[in-house]
Amino acid sequence: MLIEAGMRITVEDKEPYDRFRSRLMLPIHDTRGRVIAFGGRILDSEANPHAPKYLNSPDTPLFDKGRTLYNLHRAAPAARQSERMIVVEGYMDAIALANAGIREAVAPLGTALTENQIELLWRQVERPILCFDGDKAGQRAAMRAISRALPMLRPAHSLAIVRLPTGMDPDDVVRDQGVGAIEQLLAEPASLLDTLWDFEKAAAPLNSPEDKAGLKARLLDHVDSIQHPDTRALYKPFLIHL
Repeated sequence: MLIEAGMRITVEDKEPYDRFRSRLMLPIHDTRGRVIAFGGRILDSEANPHAPKYLNSPDTPLFDKGRTLYNLHRAAPAARQSERMIVVEGYMDAIALANAGIREAVAPLGTALTENQIELLWRQVERPILCFDGDKAGQRAAMRAISRALPMLRPAHSLAIVRLPTGMDPDDVVRDQGVGAIEQLLAEPASLLDTLWDFEKAAAPLNSPEDKAGLKARLLDHVDSIQHPDTRALYKPFLIHL
């Protein structure tokens, strides 16, 4: 049972051993608040330089990481009051925001935001706010989420994106600038449309007609992925206006 639940690892000709060793343990719950998996943050990275900093339970009969959002069982009731849902990169970011009094934060579990997770978010609010780290990896994660969401866009269902200061995560902003600073950022998120435009505009120089044609082609590729016909038709004039 321990092996099936992902708590122990079995190898040939050896005794099974504990998956989570010398880690700070964080329970992962389903939407009803039942523990279905664990996350573990390493406590002594110097003693274990090759061990991953974070380790999650594997997929099991109880746990499918692509269909689970960390902290959703607490964030959903809070979102019904605040009418917003915040998506951060990892569970430590969600914990940091909860400690600051922002309780409607969730996180994917070590993977890019999936289509199933986006649908979970849309069951709570129409326009979840992505609040990923302000480094290049965070921006790439936001674009991966946008790419996953584009085919699924439909009336009253979209994403908003907060751009944190470069090199900062939500905990850094709260600690260095106070909870008021993160609340101000959350109050003025960029739209999915503006974020997509800015990302592609910055992806390559725009010094010639050919460069601009390349930008137009990339934007049209994004638009063409939108499945809802009315939404696709309304996006096109905004994205190809150069």
